[in-house]
Amino acid sequence: MELSTIIRPAAVKVLANVSSKKRLFQDLGEIVASAYGMDADIAFGALQDRESLGPTGVGHGVALPHARIEGLEEVVGAFVRIEKPLDFDAVDRQPVDLIFALFAPDGSGVDHLKALALVSRTMRDAAVCAKLRANEDPDTLHTILTEAHSTRAA
Repeated sequence: MELSTIIRPAAVKVLANVSSKKRLFQDLGEIVASAYGMDADIAFGALQDRESLGPTGVGHGVALPHARIEGLEEVVGAFVRIEKPLDFDAVDRQPVDLIFALFAPDGSGVDHLKALALVSRTMRDAAVCAKLRANEDPDTLHTILTEAHSTRAA
């Protein structure tokens, strides 16, 4: 599994004004609706439901919200870099500015976990995060994300 099969360039954005987790999840819903044809309200609701089980801020300014969506065909992702870090109840209590959201089919146990592990490994890489924070162009951000894992595997 490669990040290039999970996230499309259209699902990578830089957002200037995100005032809350709720607003972020609404934005993510709109991004996946546009990039993958998903229902924005269903994606938003699924993210909210998952987050109510426990925060998905994993530390070092990174959050990995994820949700299962009924009727979805494959695991897909969206990445957002926000200009003003947001309180996300992260494990290290640091605000979050890099968010990689995953959406998986309702019955995709192993694929969902593999995708989450891949994204987690990529986002734990300090060099990758530094490059993501240093760039504002969505196409460049997509390239950084999708090349990070494949260059290490080679």
